[in-house]
Amino acid sequence: MRANKHLFTMGIALFLLSACTQEQQNKISRDIQNWTGTNGVMEIYAGDKVVRRFLKVDKVSTALGTDDGKPRAYRFGYGVLDENLNFQVDPTEKKVYFEVSDFATYVFFENPR
Repeated sequence: MRANKHLFTMGIALFLLSACTQEQQNKISRDIQNWTGTNGVMEIYAGDKVVRRFLKVDKVSTALGTDDGKPRAYRFGYGVLDENLNFQVDPTEKKVYFEVSDFATYVFFENPR
């Protein structure tokens, strides 16, 4: 009986999800990912060289204006500054707040390690 309830609930959820637009499905996916978190890496480049790397970034957000609610020209997040660029969190490296301009060259990806 309990298994039937779970199957019924899952069927309803799949039906409702299929009725959503692609953008709504993407938003739901992002919300779930933001809730569960990721092991992200943010790299900032100067030309072809990595100049800053942040580890254990759970998400990168777009700032919104307080009064107008419009997106601002930068992204922000929290992560551990990888000072020696060795892809490891060393005892002396701390979690920091960072902002990256839309005009900067950066890459955000899930840590492969």
